[in-house]
Amino acid sequence: MTAYPHLFQPIQIGTMTVKNRLLMSAMSINFGVDDHGYVTDSLIQYMVARARGGVGMMLVGGGGIHPSGVELPHLPALWEDDCVPALARMAEAVRPFDCRLGMQLMHGGRQSYHDEKVAPSAIPAPAVVKGTPRALTIEEIGMLAGAFGDAARRCQAAGFDFIEIHAAHGYLINQFFAPNSNHRTDAYGGSFENRIRFLMALLADIRHKCGAAFPVGIRINGEDYIDNGWTLADALRLAPILESEGVAYLHVSAGVYGSKQLTIPSMYVPQGCFVDLAVAVKERVRCPVVTVGRIKSPALADELIQSGKADVVALGRSLLADPHWPCKAAAGEVDRIRPCVGCCLGCIHTVLQLEPGGCVVNPDVGREYLLGDTPAAAQARRVLVVGGGPAGLAAARMAAVQGHTVTLCEQEGTLGGALALAAKAPGRGDLGDLLIYFRAELERLGVACRLRTPLDQTLLDEVRPDVVVMATGSLPEMPMLKGLYQSSLQICTVTEVFSGQAATGARVVVWGGNQAGLVLADHLAEQGKAVTVLHPKAHFGEEMSSNDRYYLRERLARGRVVLFKKVVVTRFADKGVDFTVEGRPEHLDALDTVVLADRFTPLREAANLLRQRDVACHFIGDAKQPRHLMYAVSEGEELGRSL
Repeated sequence: MTAYPHLFQPIQIGTMTVKNRLLMSAMSINFGVDDHGYVTDSLIQYMVARARGGVGMMLVGGGGIHPSGVELPHLPALWEDDCVPALARMAEAVRPFDCRLGMQLMHGGRQSYHDEKVAPSAIPAPAVVKGTPRALTIEEIGMLAGAFGDAARRCQAAGFDFIEIHAAHGYLINQFFAPNSNHRTDAYGGSFENRIRFLMALLADIRHKCGAAFPVGIRINGEDYIDNGWTLADALRLAPILESEGVAYLHVSAGVYGSKQLTIPSMYVPQGCFVDLAVAVKERVRCPVVTVGRIKSPALADELIQSGKADVVALGRSLLADPHWPCKAAAGEVDRIRPCVGCCLGCIHTVLQLEPGGCVVNPDVGREYLLGDTPAAAQARRVLVVGGGPAGLAAARMAAVQGHTVTLCEQEGTLGGALALAAKAPGRGDLGDLLIYFRAELERLGVACRLRTPLDQTLLDEVRPDVVVMATGSLPEMPMLKGLYQSSLQICTVTEVFSGQAATGARVVVWGGNQAGLVLADHLAEQGKAVTVLHPKAHFGEEMSSNDRYYLRERLARGRVVLFKKVVVTRFADKGVDFTVEGRPEHLDALDTVVLADRFTPLREAANLLRQRDVACHFIGDAKQPRHLMYAVSEGEELGRSL
């Protein structure tokens, strides 16, 4: 008996029987293809890892149907028959795991990363991608409809079980749908019937080339969340039409490039954020409806099926973070699921920088073909990890997985380090989910965790480590700002405020507009403080993903936090500060507190205790160099694996 019986019951989708109600969403991961765009072992094994993890059906992301619509440079190319053998190898590799394999077919339209973009109308994308596309001719529209059919035929020939047509997220089909991107006056513009004509044509072409029995799903937006875009009323009108055309399922998502609600929302957005759109569509059709939108919890996923809000739950980033999410959920081992924290940094942000996608909490993404199953260490060693922040926790866990005897010491009374403090900020509680996971893993693996225990000679004599891992973190630097330490202002650091060691006054200046400074400003503003951020650099929160930063900036605006960048401080006075912004003089007075949050410096002094001992020593995380969470986890895991 599974822990979540509704989620793990089978379902019939078109001619397919699927073993459970979980679909891995198509994700444009931007790796795993060769120079021709044909899939390679890295993408095959990435998919195999998710199939092995127990998902019922899954989609390869961003399959390009024509060169003019390449969304990103390193996604599968489906416009030549020569792509079929590599796709067939993927289908064969996935087959043993009883997982239905699909390909999402798409054309990026004006949201493509090249200079020869085409679209329904010559209107640039509202955000992210630059450049004005060329308007398609009638003949080209017909050609692209046929290209969808040919791509579907190739996937079918390769042994794929189904396909999904991407008609959402502001890509080409959605551009035909939306009035703000379709100003055509011919048969493909104007009326609702004309704006959906391209989708109807390519569906007919797919049916002609693949037959009625080949399952075809459609991903549509329930809302574009942008002015003069596709709306829920449009989606409710389209859904019964698509059902009458025999689609296997409807996958309901939301958002386009530049929308008010982002397609890939960060931790600030509630889990299940797009479920209401799927519920509305489901009331209009009898075919299966897939819901999506930051669904992390097996309990939430099961409730969505039980309550009839959806027939299938789509997981995207949750399966990047932990490919075995389904198997662990089915076994009731929820505390073993490595959680997505919703930072959007390794996945969407990296991909939009045209780099291979990854995951902050799972460094193995994209390297599955290199790593395989993790073997035990050839020789067990005694490992002492100093510091219980994310880097230390990751290193301790992986070292224990490898079979080493691990002791972790932490001078504070709880594990988590700076990550535990960051999780206290408004809307950033998901960060704490990673700490819950690590704590449970260390207990399961028998790691001895010693709290309120600094590194000293007594501990070294007791543990007698073969290896010491220094994950001691960092602290804010004390900047040399003229007059600051001679003023009457309270001076404290971001870590002191979040840890409760310092309480600020009512009028606060935050020195530093990086991630730490911005989330602190949000935290103080929520308490009713008047907050001004003075940032010496040219850009705010550079180490954050653009998606995460978007929501934080929205919160700061609502909290009336005043932001200054390119700041040069002239001097701090008794209760004020003079500074310039690009040469323009500014002044603040009647201040209470200055909180330092700009730069951080590594804490390495404890390593001096090792100088007289013949023991290997490694620095990881902020103790190596202060950076963001992705480096902390990856360095910890890599070191733990290498010991």
